[in-house]
Amino acid sequence: MSDLADRLAVVRTSIAEAATEAGREASEITTIVVTKFHPPSLVAELAALGVLDIGENRHQEAQAKAAALEGLGVRWHFVGQLQSKKARQVRAYATAIHSVDRAALVDALRSDEASVDCFVQVNLTEDPGRGGVSSEGLEPLIEHVLATPGLNLLGLMAVAPLGEPARPSFARVRALSERVRALDPTATSLSMGMSHDFRDAILEGATHLRIGTAITGNRPVAG
Repeated sequence: MSDLADRLAVVRTSIAEAATEAGREASEITTIVVTKFHPPSLVAELAALGVLDIGENRHQEAQAKAAALEGLGVRWHFVGQLQSKKARQVRAYATAIHSVDRAALVDALRSDEASVDCFVQVNLTEDPGRGGVSSEGLEPLIEHVLATPGLNLLGLMAVAPLGEPARPSFARVRALSERVRALDPTATSLSMGMSHDFRDAILEGATHLRIGTAITGNRPVAG
């Protein structure tokens, strides 16, 4: 078994244990493996191991990998901050966009031809540069997404603030999700939890985990 397969097995076991602790089924949790800076060959190896949900942070890298690996059945999740001018290009290959955080991006993602899954990202910090809509702006943005053709709202996405315990932040996202469900009862998904805090995320109801180095190993140095 390869190192990649070993790491994947360890993480899958940890996810199953956390799900059991939370009284949940591991099968209801989607693990998205984030492959930023890793070559397409690693994604192909993941696909051979049964991992088809792949996350990318940067459009150019994601676009190139999607083109190189066409036909593998990979579901590409765009998880980084997205410029409005790149929105239509990302739509072309992404199965889901996790970082919808402003009205201008919603407008740029509009389509009358096809639908893409999306999450609205909430900002859990006081820093507006971190990406994500504020708590105060949540309902107006959700309503805008729901009124825009071509977007299928799955739920909320968040990144726990650095240097703070993660679980209270994830509990806050769970509470915000109740406000979303008041507008769209089907938008029940929560994209939260990364390599270092996915257990806390599962305990607070995460449905989609975005895990990188715990599975892929350390990232290659970007050239």
